[in-house]
Amino acid sequence: MPSGQARQARPAGPDTADLLGPDPIGPAASPALGAAHRHVSPPARGAAASARAHGHRATPWAEARALAERLGRATPPAAHRLPLDRALGHVLAERVVALTDLPPFDTSAMDGWVVAGPGPWAVQEGEGLLAGRGAVGRLPDGEAFRIATGARIPADATAVIRSEHAHADEAKGLLHATRDVVPGQDIRPRGQECRSGDELLPVGTVVTPPVLGLAAAAGYDALVAVPRPRVDVFVLGDELLTAGLPREGLIRDALGPMLAPWLRALGADVAEPLRLGDDAEALHRALASSDADLILTTGGTAAGPVDHVHPVLARMGAELLVDGVAVRPGHPMLLARLPGQGQCLVGLPGNPLAAVSGLLTLAEPLLRGIAGRTAQDPYRAPVHEEVHGHPHDTRLIPVVHRDDSVLPLHYNGPAMLRGIAAADGLAVVPPGGVRSGTEVEILDLPWASASPWTEGCFT
Repeated sequence: MPSGQARQARPAGPDTADLLGPDPIGPAASPALGAAHRHVSPPARGAAASARAHGHRATPWAEARALAERLGRATPPAAHRLPLDRALGHVLAERVVALTDLPPFDTSAMDGWVVAGPGPWAVQEGEGLLAGRGAVGRLPDGEAFRIATGARIPADATAVIRSEHAHADEAKGLLHATRDVVPGQDIRPRGQECRSGDELLPVGTVVTPPVLGLAAAAGYDALVAVPRPRVDVFVLGDELLTAGLPREGLIRDALGPMLAPWLRALGADVAEPLRLGDDAEALHRALASSDADLILTTGGTAAGPVDHVHPVLARMGAELLVDGVAVRPGHPMLLARLPGQGQCLVGLPGNPLAAVSGLLTLAEPLLRGIAGRTAQDPYRAPVHEEVHGHPHDTRLIPVVHRDDSVLPLHYNGPAMLRGIAAADGLAVVPPGGVRSGTEVEILDLPWASASPWTEGCFT
């Protein structure tokens, strides 16, 4: 069932013209997107099917991704304050500014001796200076005192001498340095890392374990963050099994087990997938009862006899923003906005690798926008061998990084997962393909070792 968790009502999104901003999408702006966004009604549904049958031009891949991200950013989310132990994986809605100097006072960087003036130094008796103890007095010239790492430096101290670089003459009560002593050595001065008021982390930073440590050191008990986007996944298809071997025309559901952890790796809270079969009424009830920020459906996005996504969206009066993308695999994906609270729906194709394409093309940038995450800088890498392309559409090809290039993987058909299971990225191959050595854009997978450490590591 949908997650059903209590949730503050999400304000309806802006008009489509506001969403599209400086890149208006419409018949006058782009003939390829003449029917890319509209309110779907039963007559329009028939027209859409007819347009697809007569060569309806789909949204170009890059434009579809940009539109999805703008849609996600169109309605600013309400931020909330989270204790540090609950903030991991969220995105900062307020910048983190140092509430104190770091270090807050001069401290010893090493275990050893704190000394004042030139040596040799008279050794003071006692247990020495330890971390966490209260204020200390001044240290007279010519004297030395035991000190531990992190302990506060006395006033007028010159340097810290590491234990291994000092020799204590117990008979004479004197300390000798075995190396030259430089004023300030092995002392962490107050404010070395930052001064009170310095910005440490900007808005949009993902809260990682080091972020938590820095925030705690800087004096924070809680952080103001964006709630994780909530996602419902509805798996469609009467032919799907949830256990055992394929039999009698039935096949295993590969998307239910794959999508939820993938979405969590993208920073979302995901309800257990709901399997609806090929039942239009069940799909309508599920969509009407969901309160998630994003709904994902799998399958049913084409115009076959049991493809119910378009008719159900038409019945609900949804606004269809993307109806097909010029990408292979995954061409029959869609992006819609439901009436009422402005929830978003991404319809994924039913073939597994085609669904991955839809996830990365529409769902990932949409979720990034909702969560307030900043996009990673795009990067390109040369392909190790020639890659055949589609005559007109972008292709997404599973690849693995090898030294300074990427190697395209086999088993990259729409229904195959063998290639993507071994991949650490997807190459964006333009229409017509590329020759060996050509640089192409790479989409990282959130768990791939080749990509930077991301939120996917704490799911």
